[in-house]
Order: sequence, then structure tokens, then C-alpha cells
Amino acid sequence: MDEATRYEAVAGRDARFDGVFFFAVETTGIYCRPSCPAVTPKRRNVRFFPTAAAAQGSGFRACRRCRPDAVPGSAEWNVRADVVGRAMRMIGDGVVDREGVPGLAVRLGYSTRQVQRQLTAEVGAGPIALARAQRAHTARVLLQTTGLPVTEIAFASGFASVRQFNDTVRQIYDRTPSELRAEAGAGGVRAPAGAGIPLRLAHRGPYAAREVFDLLAREQLPGVEETVGTTGSRTYRRTLRLPHGPGVAAVDERRHPVRPGPLAHTGWLEARIHLTDLRDLTTAVQRLRRLFDLDADPYAVDERLGADPRLAPLVAARP
Repeated sequence: MDEATRYEAVAGRDARFDGVFFFAVETTGIYCRPSCPAVTPKRRNVRFFPTAAAAQGSGFRACRRCRPDAVPGSAEWNVRADVVGRAMRMIGDGVVDREGVPGLAVRLGYSTRQVQRQLTAEVGAGPIALARAQRAHTARVLLQTTGLPVTEIAFASGFASVRQFNDTVRQIYDRTPSELRAEAGAGGVRAPAGAGIPLRLAHRGPYAAREVFDLLAREQLPGVEETVGTTGSRTYRRTLRLPHGPGVAAVDERRHPVRPGPLAHTGWLEARIHLTDLRDLTTAVQRLRRLFDLDADPYAVDERLGADPRLAPLVAARP
């Protein structure tokens, strides 16, 4: 995709490209998703980035209106088998947080220099910057949707210290952790004891929740997974084998009305995660995202399947 096409998507506020690329505005110092509702900037002031981490690494802060870091990521990394695709999946799974860049390189079978070079060339950021962006996003979600103490959030997000957590949040969001929490009004919300960590798992709409839950119910493994409830309000539960101990996740099927505003093109699934160790939170979330295929682009799927003459009628009947 060339820059002219990207700018057309920005000018048209085309949500189909959210997560595919990001744009930053030189005059304001912020970066956005293509569907940002703000006034379209002049072309000469716009820079494009393949990932949020690349924009952050160039010194841009996340837009407060469109919250670009909240958009589901590109589904491309879930299917690619090359070194970049594998690296992106491993970083998402928390390998850099647990083993550092050398550990990632060993798993990939490349030198640290080769991994850095290939990631930077394709996604605009190295493994440390990508892991940092993921930690910051996890921290924002926890600050704005849970009542966990800030110290617990810092370590659950993968930060090595509270100071590193505070500095990163301020740099990326231009807010302190307390200010981020206050904006969402989540500071007084506390989950009941034993209820797990409540999270919203974002996806692009429309999302075929019923069909996904049907599939999981049919193929569930006894003792590992279970689906309870009636269609439309089911809860899927499963155990998770995580680096620091076992976990249990519960995800609700119930649909949530999409609110107007910059996130109108996305929805979410409500989840609760019980962990032995909070450091496994990011890993657990990424595994649930892959299980529920939450980074999939439904428009691209419809377009590709609809091009097949045998599948086109089925796609038209159930878009």
C-alpha cells in the first residue's frame, strides 16, 4: 500500500485500515488510527507507521480521541511463518519480557542483530520497542478497566519497576497513571475477591461471536474447557498453561452495544482471568486473542471469500 492510498484512508476515516497502519501528525506530536474523528491533517504534516511501537519510537504520543493503541492488531502476524511473523507472535506472548532479546533470538535461530534489523525494516521498531508498546497498552487497559493497585498493574504489565512504568506511561500517553485512571472513572471499581481480573478483549466489528462459541463448544476438551449457558449468553472457560503457573480464563459471549465515538467500529468480549502470577497476564491475553481470532479483519475475510464463485452465495447470506 503506497502513501497516497494510506492518506485517502485517513481522509475517509476508513476503519478497515485501523491496525493495518498508523499515522502521525508532525505539528501536534500525536499518532492516530486511520479512522480518527479529528480534522484531517494536511498531507505534508503526516507520517505513516506500520505499528504503534514505531510511532512511539519516533517520539509521537497516542491520540486521546481515537486511542490508536486500543485497536486490534494486524492479523498478518498470526499467519506468517517467516522470522518477522514468528518474532511478533513471541513478543506478544511475552518472550522478551521473560527472556530478553537474546532469548527471543535463540528461539528464532538468528542473532540479536539480525532480529533487530529485520523487525526494524518491516515493522519500524525493534523487539524492545515492540515489547514496551505492548506493556504500555496492557497497563492502560488495567488502569482504565480494573481497580487493581497501581503497583500490581506495573508488574502485571511486564514492567521491571514502578519507576519504569510511570516513565513509560507518561511518555506514551502524556498522562500519569492516576490521570489515565481518572479519565475512565475506574479508580473506585474493585472486582470481588476471587473474581479474577476483568478485561475487555477488543475486536473489529462485526464479530461472529455465536459461531465462534458454537465451534468452541463442539470441540472442547473435557477437563480443560467448558461452555455453559444458553446461546447468546454463554460463558467459555478454560485452563491455561502459563510460564509462571496455571491460570483459568472465562470469556462471555454476550454482545455489548457499540457506543458512538472514535471506537464505534470496534467491540469487545468481556473476560475474567485468574492467575497464579500477575506477570503472566499479557501472555494469557495474547493467547485468548489468538484463540478467539480477535485480530481478524472481517471485511478482508468477506472480500477474499466472496471472490470465490462457490463461496460467494454463502458469504452474501451470512456476511
